[in-house]
Amino acid sequence: MNYVNIDTVKQNPHDEAMSLRQINIAPVPEIQNQPIQNRFILLKSPGLKKADVKYIKNEENFLPLISPSKLKHEIPVSREAFNTLCSARQSIKNILTRQDKRILVITGPCSIHDEKSALEYAEKLRILKNRVQDTLLIVMRVYFEKPRTSTGWKGMISDPHMNSSFDMTAGLRKARDILLRINEMGIPAGTEMLEPSTPAYIADLISWSAVGARTTESQIHREMASGLPMPVGFKNSTDGGLDAAVNAIKAASSAQSFPAVDQNGRTNIMRTKGNPWAHIVLRGGKYPNYDFASIESAQKQLKKNNLMDSIIVDCSHGNSDKDFRKQGRAWNDVMRQRKAGNKSIAGLMLESHLNEGSQKPCPDLSKLEYGVSITDPCIGWQETEKLILSAHEMLKEE
Repeated sequence: MNYVNIDTVKQNPHDEAMSLRQINIAPVPEIQNQPIQNRFILLKSPGLKKADVKYIKNEENFLPLISPSKLKHEIPVSREAFNTLCSARQSIKNILTRQDKRILVITGPCSIHDEKSALEYAEKLRILKNRVQDTLLIVMRVYFEKPRTSTGWKGMISDPHMNSSFDMTAGLRKARDILLRINEMGIPAGTEMLEPSTPAYIADLISWSAVGARTTESQIHREMASGLPMPVGFKNSTDGGLDAAVNAIKAASSAQSFPAVDQNGRTNIMRTKGNPWAHIVLRGGKYPNYDFASIESAQKQLKKNNLMDSIIVDCSHGNSDKDFRKQGRAWNDVMRQRKAGNKSIAGLMLESHLNEGSQKPCPDLSKLEYGVSITDPCIGWQETEKLILSAHEMLKEE
């Protein structure tokens, strides 16, 4: 069945295509008492009765969401943030093409739930970034969306108050404000783009993006990545297989056409040029895949498919056997491979917060332990700093 927004009809009374007389509409009783912006009318079809609506209608209601253009007007990109963004994106591209000998490091909380702790982490990272800038390019992991295996908290954008109110306009405002402030510190931001509509709201503050293991096979996310203006890393499948990521890189590198939300919040057809900076992220699977043989195998598969053979290794997830304490082991192994001459290793990822471990979400921040993840467990700042400084000392000798 086709639905027409009643506001659109009222605002276009002279449009023949939308004329009430022309389309012969029948109001749906079940939604007449909804707020005006949520009312929809069902176009009458031969043989369809009003009582049949329950068989074709499953949504509860529609709530208005701020448009990307309005959010960007409220929270515009500053010159300082823009400079950080442009410099970081170009540096990441240069690292992927080996024009820049540094290693990309994406480190930060599994997910952002508290503005204060996120900004404190960014400030610590800013100081550390300046110390290692000759050997490492530091990007903060600033994740606002979390894919769930079944159910659970889906991130700050979806549920910023952590109480299932799903105030997504507030979530988008908080996310954009945090990203702006982090970029203004001189710290580039990396994130996972989960909802296809999200880039319209925050992509202009993101220097590196990921497509997760659960969504790498998704055509929608491959199409989305083809139009993103920053390098995008595709993670291997949760079982450890690389085929889905390789195919995703091919798709994202190609021009695509698909429905997408524009800056005014309207659905349009987006035509992209393809993203030449799509690359693979090894995150492990049933077994870790950061060892020499696994990285060499990935490199050969990428070359066989005529793809960029630069590889980022995620030290968490399957590569740590889902034990955050083993991230350091993966980090040190990969750094030794890089030191031994494997230039295909372009970067590493860490799940790190101010304090180690994790805790369950709670709407009352005062009941949460400050600086501790509410999703996957993270290593603490002390270990993070130690790992990064050790890598810096190792790479200084190259």
